[in-house]
Amino acid sequence: MAEMVTVSKTEEGTRLLRWFLRRYPSMPQREFYKLCRGGQIRVNSSRAKGQEILRDGDVVRIPPTLNSYAVLPVKKTESGTRFSLEDLEFLRQCIIHNDEDIVVFNKPAGLAVQGGTGIRKSIDKMAAALFPYDKISLVHRLDRETSGVLVVAKNQKAAQILSSEFQNKTARKEYLALLNGEVNPLRGIIDNYIIKGQVFEDAKRLNNGTGQRPQRAVTEYEVLSKAGHLSWVLFSPKTGRTHQLRIHSALCLNAPIVGDILYGTDKKLDGTLRSMFETNNLFLLAYKLTFRHPASGKMLTMRAPIPDFMQPVIKFLEFKLP
Repeated sequence: MAEMVTVSKTEEGTRLLRWFLRRYPSMPQREFYKLCRGGQIRVNSSRAKGQEILRDGDVVRIPPTLNSYAVLPVKKTESGTRFSLEDLEFLRQCIIHNDEDIVVFNKPAGLAVQGGTGIRKSIDKMAAALFPYDKISLVHRLDRETSGVLVVAKNQKAAQILSSEFQNKTARKEYLALLNGEVNPLRGIIDNYIIKGQVFEDAKRLNNGTGQRPQRAVTEYEVLSKAGHLSWVLFSPKTGRTHQLRIHSALCLNAPIVGDILYGTDKKLDGTLRSMFETNNLFLLAYKLTFRHPASGKMLTMRAPIPDFMQPVIKFLEFKLP
């Protein structure tokens, strides 16, 4: 007897063929298409062709002849890391945009982008489990503490094109940050060199006995609003050095990002704001990312909403989005 299976939220956006291969990995594709042509595989009672995009709540008819190919679904990465359906559903809820070539996430603060020693959950490994029949590749990074827009490639061609965009600076990144200090002038460009959390104004000092290769760091900034000694700032980094915005804020603007325990200072906050800031989160949001789609060539602009931990503060201070 045929089995009727309802597509879950986690599986939404998957092509029908991939949906079947995930459950019946030993099933020959010719068998799948033969069953489609014979009307044995259906989606919402309609004959399937195999390339349909499934949506949450769709009902798929599975013929009994496929039982011999059945295996228990296992969500794991190539490295063997397993994730629960709750983990994958959490990541799915973070998706801003998804197609055959890319997936764009609203990365939450505290979730690492790339896995490594001691990191069990990361965007790259969780995305590989969520999209097991795609080749997931990172094309840019966000600090673990930073929230906001992160684009990930789903095949090698897309990865090459997007990596080139970020390397050639044709992709435009914009960040919003709440700084603990008054910033003057209200707009400008910071152009210097960063090595091990320190800034240098010229490459000659870097080459003078440091043994380090100069890494230029360029950040354009604009103060959008002020409230007391707090500044609501829009950053447009032109380079992508480690902790670039955090270092430029603290050491060049003398106004560290609120919540930055690495480069922050002990500047006092009033009682109301202090209670709002007790989240242990960094008030830095990768707010907007503009890039050319690797397949269509069309320009895309992706935005991330203000995260929950920032919303009460931004509303209290009556700051607006740009």
